[in-house]
Amino acid sequence: MCETSQEGGTQAIMKRKISMPYWCVGNPVGDPFGPGILGRISSLEVTDLLVEAHREGLIDFSAGHDCDLVPWDPSKNYDDRDEKSTTFQTLSAIKEKLDRAGIQFKMISCNLHSDPIFRNGGISNPDPRIRVLASQKVMRALRIGHFLGAEYYTYWVARDGFECQFSVPWEQTYRFLSDGLDLVSGYVQEENLGYRGGTVEYKPNEPRGESFLPTVGHSLALIARLQRPDFWGVNPEVLQHDQMTGLTSIGAVAFAAAAGKLFFIHVGNQKPNQFDNDNPPLVGMDGIKEFVSILYVLERMGWEGYIEFDNHPLRTDTAPGGENRLNVRRDYIRLAVESYRAAEAKAEELAGDENIQSAQRKIWETDPRAEEVLASGSPSAIASYQCDYQSLVRERLGIGELDLLVARRLFGQ
Repeated sequence: MCETSQEGGTQAIMKRKISMPYWCVGNPVGDPFGPGILGRISSLEVTDLLVEAHREGLIDFSAGHDCDLVPWDPSKNYDDRDEKSTTFQTLSAIKEKLDRAGIQFKMISCNLHSDPIFRNGGISNPDPRIRVLASQKVMRALRIGHFLGAEYYTYWVARDGFECQFSVPWEQTYRFLSDGLDLVSGYVQEENLGYRGGTVEYKPNEPRGESFLPTVGHSLALIARLQRPDFWGVNPEVLQHDQMTGLTSIGAVAFAAAAGKLFFIHVGNQKPNQFDNDNPPLVGMDGIKEFVSILYVLERMGWEGYIEFDNHPLRTDTAPGGENRLNVRRDYIRLAVESYRAAEAKAEELAGDENIQSAQRKIWETDPRAEEVLASGSPSAIASYQCDYQSLVRERLGIGELDLLVARRLFGQ
């Protein structure tokens, strides 16, 4: 939960800590119809930009895929531990820069989507030889994350999905997924890697036509079957992944938080029922009310996690040329952070609004005695409680009035 203070009788929400990952800053911003526009930069150059952003008070943490940091050579499984290798030297240089700046590397994820060997999936691939390669890459990523001080490992579903129903060995696929996630917790324990936990970042589709873990419910159900369910949680990407298929991100986030499985969240913006827009928060055609409401509800629920960006600049706002390689990315970091902080400030304002609280109480807090009876869990007490149906059915709720009041506050009225 955010730190709080009391000012004038209302609760003031302090700023949550922010993680800016390597994949956001290093993104050249291409799409299926055209290559990246921005000139590529190295992981060390990304690190320098992160250090600048931290110095300016914009970010606290960072994160990355293994391949954001160093290339993968499948013939060199332990190059991360070979002090003479370029991989080890690059990772050491990154660590030195981050440590000197005071930036914690918070999370590592294994890239199982870029290399063509994983075109039919990583840990769910029906070919056991490819699952072995995926497992070797995951273990290497875990070692890299541990070296940099990561607390979490994230499994993004990536290409673990399908386009053709009859190409999937359905009777085995979810065992493959469970085995892949159990390998993570087992390897962390065996090597004493010090991770606090792992998360599943579900997604309904893209890059595959359909994903095996499309929603928060699918993910939590699979987690319950794992060898160490306590190790695993989820990190929904809001507003993007849920709203790609018209589901609501606030429902997913609240459900995961209520289950104690919301370790952190990825943030951006999304127009419902489209491809993964990955716009910065509040940037785009939709999403202001939904995003602010998520931050508001998380504060009400006492959530103690942090915010991690998972978005990129608008492609229209990039430009080729050497002078833009770094400057566009600097501007993007500031835009992303300022857009998130604007939503956070509005959520704080709504949380302290006495008129909103009063309207909510009229809807929620109607009969303390009925609450007590339900809380008792006693079938006989519940069965014998008398409700005045005729009076109750004629009561008006006033939800529309409450929502208009919130909208007016969003408009600054």
